[in-house]
Amino acid sequence: MTVPAPYVLILYYSRTGQTADMANRIARGVARVNGMQARIRSVPPVAPETNSALPPVPDEGAPYVSKDDLAACSGLAIGSPTRFGNMAAPLKHFLDTTGDLWIAGALVGKPAGAFTSTGSLHGGQETTLLSMMLPLLHHGMVLCGLPYSEPALGATTTGGTPYGPSHFAGTGEQLPLSEHEQILCQAFGERLARLALKLAD
Repeated sequence: MTVPAPYVLILYYSRTGQTADMANRIARGVARVNGMQARIRSVPPVAPETNSALPPVPDEGAPYVSKDDLAACSGLAIGSPTRFGNMAAPLKHFLDTTGDLWIAGALVGKPAGAFTSTGSLHGGQETTLLSMMLPLLHHGMVLCGLPYSEPALGATTTGGTPYGPSHFAGTGEQLPLSEHEQILCQAFGERLARLALKLAD
């Protein structure tokens, strides 16, 4: 029987694509670390038709997450656009279903962190990141942020915080990730993967 390779689960909700792009950049950072893989998953929208009409696999983008994906991960990065300084409802809805993993202690001691995208520089990036960290703490996970030893964190004029990667998407036409935002996403993924290997030992 083959033992599956350890992986960092990159779990996100994205409506216009910026948070998904961040997830892919974080996965590139994870891939820099030998012995660790990235597994990208999304959550479905929360709406009356979610359970009755939407297909179980999305037409595009990452597959929907299962609780098995979460339980078996070696590390976790969760991402969401900001919603009034908080995570979006679809991600919160999924996290609210993980009580059985909490009871079992399935995530205790594993590293985790958060990433976000928002329409304005002062639109709640840091509070959104902190809101996503609360359930991670309740699960007993070890929080991972971005240290200022990353030069891009001190140089960025767009997104990027010590609490985790962030992106300034703008309020009109959606802006792509800046060079600093891309660098910070990849650095975050690499740091999370290295922590996952160390904590697994």
